[in-house]
This record gives sequence, C-alpha cells and structure tokens, in this order.
Amino acid sequence: MIKLLSITEVEYIAFRLARELMTYNEPIPDFTTRFPNILESCLLVPFQSFAKKPLYKGLTSKAAILFYLMIKNHPFQNGNKRIAMTTLFGFLYKNKKWLKVDTKELYNFAVWVAGSSPKVKTETVQAIETFLRTYLVNLR
Repeated sequence: MIKLLSITEVEYIAFRLARELMTYNEPIPDFTTRFPNILESCLLVPFQSFAKKPLYKGLTSKAAILFYLMIKNHPFQNGNKRIAMTTLFGFLYKNKKWLKVDTKELYNFAVWVAGSSPKVKTETVQAIETFLRTYLVNLR
C-alpha cells in the first residue's frame, strides 16, 4: 500500500529541516503563510479515484503528479521548486524508494517543469514519470 505524506511531515521536511540545515541565506517564510488548502490538495490528488478506480496508479504515477502539483500550484509564497523536490524525496522515502540523480539535473528538471505550459500538463506529468523511472532505486 502506498503511503501519503501528511501536512505535518511536509512542514517538517520542507521548513524545519531547511531552517536547520541550509547553508545559504535563502528566506524561508513561516509555514503558516502557505496558501490555504492548496498544499492539502497537492498531497491528496495523487490518491483520488473515480468509480472506485485510482486516477493515478502506482507509486511513480502518484509521485509524478505530486511533483507537478507542488511546483505548478504554488502552495507557498517562496521556494515551491525546492519544496517540491524535498516533498518528492519525503514521499519516496516513506515508500522505501529514492532517486539516485545528480542534484543539478534534478534542479534543472524542476525548472523545466515550472516553465512548462499548463496546456501540456498530461505530457509534462508523463515526462516526470519517465524521469522518475530512470532514477528510482529501492531503499534497503
């Protein structure tokens, strides 16, 4: 069974941990400044179903739409790409997976997703799935 991330887990990995561990001077707004209900929606959409069938089947599909929504729906005032990456890693870790990918390559990919047109959402999410499958590894 695929496990979802809670709001509390996102707050911890994306904000508390970032404040403790970041070595550069990037402003991190308080977690309570997020836009109401957008983060909650981003976390729940991967688990939606229609007629008792999941809209996003499997971990990779769920992770892809999560990553897309965390970037494109802008749940935060600042750092949406950074938070999308840490949320993705948290989601994968909770499900005993990880991405073995160069940091710069992941960042460039996140920038590409951010710049993608909403008109090609389906194709962008498919590209994210392909990217994830390329670098996904099992945790021991």
